[in-house]
Amino acid sequence: MTPLLRLDHFTLLVGLALASIAVLAWRDRSNPRRRTSGLFWGLYAVIYLVGDWLPPVTAGIIVVALAALGGLGGVGIGKHALREPAERQASAARNGNKLFVPILAISTLALVGSLTLKEVHLGNLLLIETKHLTLVCVGLGSLVGLAAALRMTRERPMQALHESRRLLETMGPAVILPQMLATLGLLFTDAGVGKAVASITTTLLPMDHAWLAVAAYGLGMALFTMVMGNAFAAFPVMTAGIGIPFLLGLHHGNPAVMAAIGMFCGYCGTLMTPMAANFNIIPAALLELKDKNAVIRAQWPTALLLLGVNIVLLKFLMV
Repeated sequence: MTPLLRLDHFTLLVGLALASIAVLAWRDRSNPRRRTSGLFWGLYAVIYLVGDWLPPVTAGIIVVALAALGGLGGVGIGKHALREPAERQASAARNGNKLFVPILAISTLALVGSLTLKEVHLGNLLLIETKHLTLVCVGLGSLVGLAAALRMTRERPMQALHESRRLLETMGPAVILPQMLATLGLLFTDAGVGKAVASITTTLLPMDHAWLAVAAYGLGMALFTMVMGNAFAAFPVMTAGIGIPFLLGLHHGNPAVMAAIGMFCGYCGTLMTPMAANFNIIPAALLELKDKNAVIRAQWPTALLLLGVNIVLLKFLMV
């Protein structure tokens, strides 16, 4: 049964927004890299608009082109018309805490929709695609939040597009890094990196000792996350290489505990790597910090402490 609302609908909206941003960037003569910037955002839009129908080779060429444009400095920042500080302060004073309403609308609708809209029908039609229920609800919440923000600030819809462009240009090519790294995790898994990790680990360490096996898994999750920038990408590699054969197979551990605390070990790596750009580099850019690694410098002591605690918990709760 074809649902009324599918994830494809929201993917199309994102693609259209990116295509519009590409046109704005291309036409912005204040940006010395306006053509390469427009090309970058335009290629990124293509992935969202027609990615499902692209031949794999074509999609791969687009990904390589995006990496080249971003890595070689082809994405620049244009000139954006900002309100005067007095105007922004007046708007903030007028709206007060109501400014949080658009953001809360996203999380509220995502939560409520995920819990209540599954298998809901309008007549004979399914309302929301069950497979991607949460993501569709996030999309709906974003549209509701956008409408609320426009009403509160008394702005035109085009202003939302201009602000989206400003934020994307501020974040730069790093905005595509999470998707790239998630794909890298799948490639690592298919390429048998997990088996290679298992082979190297058994050669270097006596994995029949539970403490060493647990430490190898926890440290491996953190290190692979630092390399790949994403704990979800590191998890299948380390679980296939160490978790399943040694923690579960050899030491008969609890799989639920291994998975939960193993992911926490990965998150510790997230706090210490610039590869996790959406957590560490983008916030520094949005806050206009002079040191782009300032967030990591503030987080790494806590990350190391948490990693040690997680490894101890993993040993006593799992094995």
